[in-house]
Amino acid sequence: MARRSLEHSGDGLGEGGPIVVRGVRRQLLEEGRSRTQRGRADILVARRHKSWNNDGMVTHETAYPRLLPLPQRSFFLFGMRGVGKSTWAKQLLPDAPRFDLLDEGLYQSYLRDPSLFGRELARVPEGHWVVVDEVQRLPSLLNDVHRFIEDRRLRFALLGSSARKLKQTGTNLLAGRALSRVMLPLLPRELGADFDLDRVLRFGSVAVIVQSEAPDESLRAYVQMYLKQEIQAEALVRNLPGFARFLPISALFHGQVLNMAGLARDAGVARTTVTGYLDILADTQLAWLLPAFEARLRVKERQHPKLYWVDPGVVRAARGELHAPSAVERGPLFEGWVATLLRAYGDPITGLGPRYDGLAYWAPSTGGLEVDFVVRRGRHLAAIEVKAKQTLSSRDFSGLKAIAELKNVRRRVLVFLGDRPFRTEDGVDVLPVRHFKDEVETGRI
Repeated sequence: MARRSLEHSGDGLGEGGPIVVRGVRRQLLEEGRSRTQRGRADILVARRHKSWNNDGMVTHETAYPRLLPLPQRSFFLFGMRGVGKSTWAKQLLPDAPRFDLLDEGLYQSYLRDPSLFGRELARVPEGHWVVVDEVQRLPSLLNDVHRFIEDRRLRFALLGSSARKLKQTGTNLLAGRALSRVMLPLLPRELGADFDLDRVLRFGSVAVIVQSEAPDESLRAYVQMYLKQEIQAEALVRNLPGFARFLPISALFHGQVLNMAGLARDAGVARTTVTGYLDILADTQLAWLLPAFEARLRVKERQHPKLYWVDPGVVRAARGELHAPSAVERGPLFEGWVATLLRAYGDPITGLGPRYDGLAYWAPSTGGLEVDFVVRRGRHLAAIEVKAKQTLSSRDFSGLKAIAELKNVRRRVLVFLGDRPFRTEDGVDVLPVRHFKDEVETGRI
């Protein structure tokens, strides 16, 4: 996404006039063009026709609606780099002054004079919105954010690719005065007619990669950019080579129950270090952990979580695989894509739901059985199994057959790559992808 440079303007400010913070003449021109679209409900992620973004990726023109609504109060919005946070904010808040901390000049000016940010906020009319991009680069700015929320009733859109530094001791997290939201890669409903499962499983749906005319090369550059800009530049780890070894190995665990000892051994780092590295993946929005379902059964459920990367294209690039996915590889990729879809419409932090109250996987410690996902809505449970195949066998239903004995299981679903839905004799709903995603989007699962 193109960065916008913020420079001081010499323009005078009237009481009701436009606010130009570090002078955004070019910003005002761009915003003037977008004002005609202000009444539209759709928030667009735009792709520019055969232009170059800052990461050297060639893009072309189209636009996708984002489902995330604008909160009515101040909020943090986190998401992996290139997912479309800045574009979303520009479309939804076209008149808001913006502070882009990726602008090195702006960043350095606040380092030299921390009071400058507060003086600039003082020029913003009471009650207006303000956008701060890459807020994690200078967490100390949140003290002024807090003050202006209280004193001037300003509302802030605080965008960031990492919550890591904001979790450090002493950081002002605004004491509940700001909501937290996460933006995920483009969802099927956002891609619309452009949604192609095979392409998503190969290249993912991060906006900056979807934009690229060379997605394989862009994915390779994306992983290097992550190590350089997110990890090294922000000093998130002391041992960058160790983290660089860990990254592709952790990508091999996508969709698997975590074996911390094995992951530490393969990466050549201590187990405690691996725990910290996994936290970094979560804080930078690349991956997340799915807990095991716990119930009072005669058998003991596993307690270790599963690791899921948020985007199939990024996880493949992290392990150096840019070719078309093999049949074996498609299984974990498809399961991971379903996990992200369920999270998008179930986790309150995405702002799209919640449509249910909990998500886990089920795997008793005996028998070798597993069900990929258990969705909880109130006291009722839905069990979901994912199979990356078009033709099913009786073995594919083993986990769903076993979990039927679990109390409060009201529905069992198997999602597969076939074309037609059907129901088995013992009540399992077998759904093709298009039917499954429709049920998730409308809250029927």
